[in-house]
Amino acid sequence: MKVINLFSTSVLLTLLILMIPIMTSMTRTYKTNQYSNYVKTITQCAFITSMIPMLMFTMSNQEMIISNWHWMTIHTTNLTLNFKLDYFSLVFIPVALFVTWSIMEFSLWYMHSDPNLNKFFKYLLMFLITMMILVTANNLFQLFIGWEGVGIMSFMLISWWYGRADANTAAMQAILYNRIGDIGFVLTMTWFLLHYNSWELQQIFMINSKETLPALGLLLAATGKSAQFGLHPWLPSAMEGPTPVSALLHSSTMVVAGVFLLIRFHPLLETNKLALTLTLCLGAVTTLFTAICALTQNDIKKIVAFSTSSQLGLMTVTIGINQPYLAFLHICTHAFFKAMLFMCSGSIIHNLNNEQDIRKMGGLYKTMPLTTTSLIIGSLALTGMPFLTGFYSKDLIIESMNTSHINAWALLITLVATSMTAMYSTRIIFFALMGQPRYPPLMSMNENNTFLTNPIKRLMAGSIVAGYLLSISLCPMLTSQMTMPLYLKLTALIITLTGFTLAMELNNITYHLKFYPPKYPHKFSIMLGYFPTIIHRLPPYLSLNASLTAASNVMDLIWLEKLLPKWLASLQKTASTTTSSQKGLIKLYFLTFLVSMTTGILLTI
Repeated sequence: MKVINLFSTSVLLTLLILMIPIMTSMTRTYKTNQYSNYVKTITQCAFITSMIPMLMFTMSNQEMIISNWHWMTIHTTNLTLNFKLDYFSLVFIPVALFVTWSIMEFSLWYMHSDPNLNKFFKYLLMFLITMMILVTANNLFQLFIGWEGVGIMSFMLISWWYGRADANTAAMQAILYNRIGDIGFVLTMTWFLLHYNSWELQQIFMINSKETLPALGLLLAATGKSAQFGLHPWLPSAMEGPTPVSALLHSSTMVVAGVFLLIRFHPLLETNKLALTLTLCLGAVTTLFTAICALTQNDIKKIVAFSTSSQLGLMTVTIGINQPYLAFLHICTHAFFKAMLFMCSGSIIHNLNNEQDIRKMGGLYKTMPLTTTSLIIGSLALTGMPFLTGFYSKDLIIESMNTSHINAWALLITLVATSMTAMYSTRIIFFALMGQPRYPPLMSMNENNTFLTNPIKRLMAGSIVAGYLLSISLCPMLTSQMTMPLYLKLTALIITLTGFTLAMELNNITYHLKFYPPKYPHKFSIMLGYFPTIIHRLPPYLSLNASLTAASNVMDLIWLEKLLPKWLASLQKTASTTTSSQKGLIKLYFLTFLVSMTTGILLTI
């Protein structure tokens, strides 16, 4: 009993610690310069306390549900404050807190000159808290609160520099695309309420309906939140926000919420073959399409952003092959090196006076050694290089796909996308770090600030060892394949090395100063598959053209012609022919003369 009390108390204490800075934001502490450092320290303390229940779960492997406050009763539906403490929530919370702690410390350096730094840290903390609400929720209503919370906080943080039109547009784009996904979430909530009269996860899983509609609603919700193909353009646009926001958004909050939703509801999806097939195909298309888009980008943050979308597609593929624990492992490992990649990008951008174009960098390995080392380790972990963090999840995903009965084309395009991951990672290293400097010579490089170096070092250590620790001690996977042909075992490594080789061949071509007209594949990639042009330009053009045609027809043909000039002319013509006095009768002429004389006399009196 004491163990159970310690278990539940530690989790609630973690959430309570995170709430302290929010509650003190109405006091004088919020107005001091130390508030941001205070928030960072609080997050660090919360990470330490969150390790207690995670380690206890590792030893006992027992889940828990805390239900301690009755919210309201709607007819026969009880809404209570429920916390579901299982493998997914207890492992994700320490990972998210560790990454957020590092990002907040990095923000103290990156955002030090911002006049509203305290508000920025409060928003980051609220972003984290809403994600904690989402992963620990035990009913759909509570999960929806966290779901909408991360959406609105991403809107606030992407548009942080609201004086820039692009930042406002990107934030609006993010919120609108997520509203499309929310349609699916609300549809699923409504369906469960009407058919099960409950939003509790246990009751929903116990009945285990094989209906396709709620599964499709969940898939649509995950498509919007996790930027899958069709609802993906908001993710690269979100790079208009500050770099710490990008790091937090792409590593442990917001974009992984959609994949986490599919993982949480996997008991419903695993028996629905149609939903699994659609999930697999959607993830495969996403991972290839966004990898193609990343190949020709020149903005360093957008390359990393498209790589996030590609990795999210890989996680969706993993759910499609019925491996939710493997997808969750990739979420946790991906958080470390993706946050570090964004921090390294922010370090380069900040030191180069806000320059983001990789063609204007080069030679940074001499002036920024720590950033260079971290960027290379993070890129290698992203590509799944053996014995780095990404290897322990990505290699298992490729092996699981090779040894499972899935669509051959989905496997093929996922392997192609894996090779492209190595290509665009090599491209960043080649252009930004190697070769001769291409930036102005008077730039002053500085890596001496501990707020910059400490978080990058922590995440670099996580990018090296976290995958091993998570995969060995915390992954209750299905029975792994015990025997496997050597060529299947080495598939992921061979594909990655092929990508490295092709990338270096393509990068060396740039040394030859010859102009080659861009080919259609290059145009397809640089124009993002023509998707923004088709979706964002064509429908407004067609609707505007139709509206203009309709308006001109209505105004010109009906109002201006039919109602006013032509109608009056027609009326006068009809009146003149109907009541004409030119009928050859003398009495009508005298009557006309009399009326005219009478009118004239009356007017002169």
